Amino acid sequence: MNVVTDIVLAPLLPVPLVAAAGAVLGGLLLVGLLRRLPGWPWRAVVLATLVVALLNPSLVSEEREALDDLALIVVDRSASQTIGGRPEATGGVVAVLEERLSRLAGLEVRTVESGDGAPGTRLFDAVRRALADTGGDSLSAVILVTDGAVHDVPDSLARAGFDAPLHVLLSGTRDERDRRLEVVAAPRYGVVDKPLAIALRVHDSAPSAAPVPVTVTTSGGADAVHHVEPGELREIRVVPDRAGLTVVELSAEAVADEITTINNRAVLAVNGVRENLKILLVSGEAHTGERVWRNTLKSDPSVELVHFTILRPPEKQDSTPLRELALIAFPVNELFEARLADFDLIVFDRYRKRGIIPEPLLENIADFVRQGGAMMVAAGPDFSTPLGLHASVLGELMPVRPTGEVHVEPFHVLPAEAGLRHPVTADLAGIDAGVPPWGRWFRHVEATGTGGDVLLRGVGEAPLLVVSRVGDGRVAVLLSDHIWLWSRGFEGGGPSVELLRRVLHWLMKEPDLEEDAITATASGESIAITSRSMEDGPRDVTVTSPSGEVRNVTLEARSPGRAAAVITAGEAGLFRVADGGTGTWASVGSHNPLEWRDPRSTAANLESLVRESGGRLSWIAHDPLPTVRRVTAGRDLSGPGWIGLLDRDRSVVLGIDVLSLVPPWLLLVLFVGGLAAAWRAEGR
Repeated sequence: MNVVTDIVLAPLLPVPLVAAAGAVLGGLLLVGLLRRLPGWPWRAVVLATLVVALLNPSLVSEEREALDDLALIVVDRSASQTIGGRPEATGGVVAVLEERLSRLAGLEVRTVESGDGAPGTRLFDAVRRALADTGGDSLSAVILVTDGAVHDVPDSLARAGFDAPLHVLLSGTRDERDRRLEVVAAPRYGVVDKPLAIALRVHDSAPSAAPVPVTVTTSGGADAVHHVEPGELREIRVVPDRAGLTVVELSAEAVADEITTINNRAVLAVNGVRENLKILLVSGEAHTGERVWRNTLKSDPSVELVHFTILRPPEKQDSTPLRELALIAFPVNELFEARLADFDLIVFDRYRKRGIIPEPLLENIADFVRQGGAMMVAAGPDFSTPLGLHASVLGELMPVRPTGEVHVEPFHVLPAEAGLRHPVTADLAGIDAGVPPWGRWFRHVEATGTGGDVLLRGVGEAPLLVVSRVGDGRVAVLLSDHIWLWSRGFEGGGPSVELLRRVLHWLMKEPDLEEDAITATASGESIAITSRSMEDGPRDVTVTSPSGEVRNVTLEARSPGRAAAVITAGEAGLFRVADGGTGTWASVGSHNPLEWRDPRSTAANLESLVRESGGRLSWIAHDPLPTVRRVTAGRDLSGPGWIGLLDRDRSVVLGIDVLSLVPPWLLLVLFVGGLAAAWRAEGR
């Protein structure tokens, strides 16, 4: 705290007016002097008294308290600062800087760290945030401790948002070597089993004559190696092998002296979509529910349907010409021998053995399912008889055996225990009620389960909908032909379309309907992980970050067959979430972060801005750590071996004392006395 004293004028009239009046009166006084009029000295006293009174001089004393200036240290904690010895070098320099600056009087030292997951390294955004609650006139200096790979450098100091010296201390070393892989162009979507092109380039800061091996790996696929010349734009092709997310990992061979191998790798997420799902629907006879199947399948834009209805079985003899029964004859051999592999799913709707599809062709269908195809049986009353498909070679694939009983009575469709967990039925509207609010059915073919998962139950809690896996394929059996009652809205109806779609898409291996699966969804810096399983209880998963860090996460049980957790990512890129053979990916920010595009330490990005501000740039590994000095405005702000912090000389006024230099009584005495003396002199 100090006191500043000064003489100030507080004129009663504007200064130009006082000066004009003084000039006029002074002129009159000069005329009296030249003519030697009596009393002119006293008139001079009166004039001087009047001018002083109008100017009102005062002695002002201000009590001031000095304000601290702000020294801002911005520490780069981005991903590239984790390379080699950069973290240790950065931490050591920051500690020494803070200690040296703390010894300077009148200086507030504020240290902020940047590296919050924003795209790239954004140190100047951190400076703006740190100065948001202070005036720019308090800033003494900005000191950046970074590797120089900064991605928000303004083109001038005015655009930086501050007017103070900028000093930079660079971690890392000069002439570092790095090899990196750049993905120039890549599609986000691809058709399953169709090749898609990815354009890439390998960069190497050191000249290399030899081609660089680049390994390409797709999730679920084999590795392929391509040899790429450094700097060459190369196009490679990969084939998504399934619907849903396909992850493509590209990896360039590392060299011994490069600073990091993280950017030798690039990861792409490609969403595989099926061009068309081909379904063959065989209706054993025309019946009321046949239209439900046809309408449901035709309403799905991803389905290409081939439908045949058997209108006249071989044992029925009448004179109706075949051309009047159908446009074409049932091409049994073509469908179940020549073109069977063209289909993804075969649906038998109330089909029974009547010699139309011979046993050898049924064996073809069984092989088709075991090798990865799918089959669904919608059973009618004939399923419980020796004519049912269970009595054929296809019966070996089915997870049920009919008891011979067919219940014709009203019953409610109820969820089985597995149905509350299985993705086909777990999310159906109303299934979590004790008795779902769905309309009743009136026919149920009784059967016993021999395998698979029972999702729905009917009369006497006997299986109604059962799904199972057979070899590489899948099978589903619906033991009633009354699902059409739901589509007609009987007693409020039920989720007929949704149920059939889910069953069919599960049969065709839709990833979103897998029983044992993990999903991971990124939102900002958080990743929500959800596991789906046919078992209850917590579940442990491993999360692998883009930088290779692995952590274990325990998912907490939330509902039957569901467990979940939310974690903080901490960095941008593609995260792998896995549990044994089951896994998925979550994308946080960019798959291939800007931070790793060129992580070499460099002075090029910041040196022009440092020069404009009058600051200094030095290398931690090559130069001695500069000393710090306070400097006044107009002086050099840096020099060999030192950096300057501008002294703003700011203070706040705590109190003001004002003392008039000429008391009013004295002015009155001089004014009246001068007039009286002048009057007396003129009277002589």
